[in-house]
Formats: sequence, structure tokens, C-alpha cells
Amino acid sequence: MKRVVHWMLAGAAVTALSACIDLSPSYQRPAAPVAAAWPDAASTTGAANAQPSATLAADIGWRSFFVDPRLQRTIALALSNNRDLRIAILDIEKERAEYRIERASLFPEIDLGGSQEAERTPTSVRNAQSSGSATTTTASGETTHVYSANLGFTSYEIDLFGRVRNLSQAALETYLSSIETRRSTQISLVSDVASDWLTLASDKRLLAIAQETQASQQRTFDLVDREHTLGAASALDVEQAQASLQSARNSAAQAQTTAEQARNALELVVGTRVPDADLPDAQVDPVASITSIPAGIPSAVLQRRPDVLAAEHTLKADNADIGAARANFFPTISLTAALGFESPALAQLFTGGNRAWSFEPSAVIPIFDAGQNRATLDAAKVTLKIDVATYEKTIQTAFEEVANALATRATIDEQLDAQTRTVKADQHAYDLTMALYQQGSDSLIDALTEQRLLYTAQQSLVATQLSAQTSLITLYAALGGGVEADSASSAANAASAASGASVTR
Repeated sequence: MKRVVHWMLAGAAVTALSACIDLSPSYQRPAAPVAAAWPDAASTTGAANAQPSATLAADIGWRSFFVDPRLQRTIALALSNNRDLRIAILDIEKERAEYRIERASLFPEIDLGGSQEAERTPTSVRNAQSSGSATTTTASGETTHVYSANLGFTSYEIDLFGRVRNLSQAALETYLSSIETRRSTQISLVSDVASDWLTLASDKRLLAIAQETQASQQRTFDLVDREHTLGAASALDVEQAQASLQSARNSAAQAQTTAEQARNALELVVGTRVPDADLPDAQVDPVASITSIPAGIPSAVLQRRPDVLAAEHTLKADNADIGAARANFFPTISLTAALGFESPALAQLFTGGNRAWSFEPSAVIPIFDAGQNRATLDAAKVTLKIDVATYEKTIQTAFEEVANALATRATIDEQLDAQTRTVKADQHAYDLTMALYQQGSDSLIDALTEQRLLYTAQQSLVATQLSAQTSLITLYAALGGGVEADSASSAANAASAASGASVTR
């Protein structure tokens, strides 16, 4: 019994020593391959550089950012029903379970087992049996019984070179990456729902304008038709008015289709039917609580984005995989040990004299594997290089998204003002042309032309208003906004807890 204890203590000492050898590369975050500041065009808005006391987008929850209660309810509905987000959440559960599986390999699996062995030997080949065996002899042979019960572990790998530990670390980093991926999916979802909601509002506004234009064209046609009946207008004027009216009818029908498709697109993103009470009306009104978002310093802002954090966790997992691949070149040491009882009679199994134990250390030293271990290590190194490029590309994409949104925000107010003035001018020009036509001082074709110009200008104004709203939402999402503050804290706590649960490297 003392010998068994000594062996177990020796095994525990070897296990403790296994934490001292780590063959994985030392992790270093790659330098961000982007400029140290946003483009100059963006800085003219005054939002490119955050003040020390300014709140960054990543710290603004979506319920605080979006003020329209209808949009808030629609976003909440999407967070409960969107399938992409649901998959991302389930991926977290899957990766957490796989991490627990890998982490369990760091500890011996202790099992309690019992068995019975019965053997019959014919008389013709009967051999001398050891003393103490329970035998039953008949004319034709002899039957032997052995009962055993033991507690122990089988093939527990002493992780002297960190193979199991690095596999566990890789699983942990993959799990943490899935948490960030879920947050990134939510940010994209919130942005998409808000953008689609505003697009529906814009399409409804365009439909209203198209219907108003059709009604105006109908009034123009009725006027021309009456004047033709009185002989004050030609047949050509009637046909021109009719052509404009039918064109307006076609535009209104197309706008109706577009509005219905916009609602379908919104409900696809949400994942369920959106109540009519939560749909927008035919106005592209501001839905955000602020109009200027501090962009901050690129290196500080972009490295907080969940997609960038997910890519970085992947790099850390790759480092651990390299450490596990390097460990394959070194001996694998395993232990099998058991302590229990063995007896030829079941009733006497647990008596003191029937104690038994076994201890079987083993080592496997790689000699020749036809280059398999080398190929595994090379593949792990190449994977790291690929993921470094992916990480850098993720940062570059994030930088471009923010820069583009800032560029739009830099001139959007000027665009809105110019387009608003254009609509007013076209409206005035149309009113004057129609008045001159009715007085006989101008031709109908001029009036119809001005009406088409007014319709086009009104469409452009709606598009500019939509761009103003969606560019702000895009900037908010590109800077990492779209997750509630408490959700972000929960994700950080989960990551911290998981990291704390891992064995210190």
C-alpha cells in the first residue's frame, strides 16, 4: 500500500512539472496595418477625434442610441428571432462544451470498476493451479472464478511538453472567439434592422410622392382635356398629358412594389412578422439620439471591435496549436494505475488479505513517422500566417468602414441643404410654368418637364435623407456600437471566467 502511495505521489510530481514546459510561441499582437488617424476629409466634421470625456460608440447601448420606440421594439424582436444570431449563440454553447472536453484531458479520469472472470479447463489439459484459486472439479474439467473491484485511471498522459495543455488553450481561445463573433453578429443585426426599417420609411415616402405626382398629373390631364374640348388645347397636348399621366401611374405602381419588398426584407432580417404598429410611417425622421459620434483613435477603437477581437483570439489559438504540434516530436508518457480487491470468492472480496494494486507507466518515443509530425507543425505555422493576414484584413476593412462613414457625415449636411433648396426651386418653377400655361403664355411640354424635374428632385431628397440616417447608423456600428452595456459586461465576465478556469500556463 505504501508503495502505491509513493508511485501516486511521484506521478503527481511529474504532473506538476508538466506546467513548466511550454513549446508554443510567445504571442505578440500584429501591428495594425492602417493609418494612425482617420482621413483628413473625415476630421472636418469635428467627430474624428474624441475628447477625453466623450463617450465612444462602443459604450453606447442601442437602446440609448435609437430613440424611436417603434424601432426599439423591432430591434428587440429581431434579437429574439433572427436565425443568424441564434446560430451564433448556439456556437458559443458548442465551443464552450468542446473547451470543457479538452480541459478535462488535463486531469486523470478516475473510474470505479468491478469484474468477474470464469474459466473452464478440460481435464486433459488441466494444469496446476495457484494456491487460493476457487476451482470446481468434475469428471470432464475444472472451472476457475476470480472476482475483482478496483479504483484507478487508465492511460493518463503526463503533459510534460504541454501538448494537452496547448490543445486546451486552443479550445479556450476558440470559445472566446465565438463570444466575440456573437457580439459582432448582434452589432450587424442591429445596424441591418435599423437600416432596413429606415429604408421602408423611405420607400413609403417615395410611394407617397409618386401617388401625389400621379394625382397632380391627373389634374393636369383633366385640365388639358377640358381645354381641348373647348378648343383651347391641341390633340398633341392631350396625348402629351396622357403619356405623363401613365408614366406617373407606372411609377406609383413600382413604388408600391418596392415598399412591399422593403417590408419583406425587414421581416426577413427580424425573423418574424413585424406588427403594423411598429412599422415606420412615410417620413424619414431622425431615429438616433445623437448626430455626431466621436470616432476616437483608430488603434484604440478598432481593436475594441468584436470582429477584430475574434480574429485575435483565433491567432492565440493558432499559437497554442503550434505548441501542441511541437510537442508531438517529444516522448509521450502515460500512466495506468489501479487500487482495489481481488478474490476467488465474491463473499471474501473486500477482506483485508485480498487487496491488490497495479501501476503501469509507459512511454512512446517518436522515431519514424514519414514526416507526419513535421507536416503537422508546418500546417500549424501556415495557418497562423493565414490568420495573421485575416486579422490585418479585418482591421483594414473596419478602418475603411469607419472612414467611409465619416466621409459621408462630413458632407451630408451640405447635401441635404442643397437638395432641399433644389426641391423648393423646382416646386416654384413648376408652379410658375403651370400658371403661364394656363394663361396661354407657355407650352404644356414645359409644364410637364418641370413636373418631372420636381418629381426627380423630391426622390433625390428622400434618398439624401435616408443616406444621412443610414450613414450615422453605419458609423455607429463600424465603431463597435450596437451592444447593450450590460451585455458587453456579461461577455467580458464570461471571457474572464473562462480564462480563469484554465490552468495557468
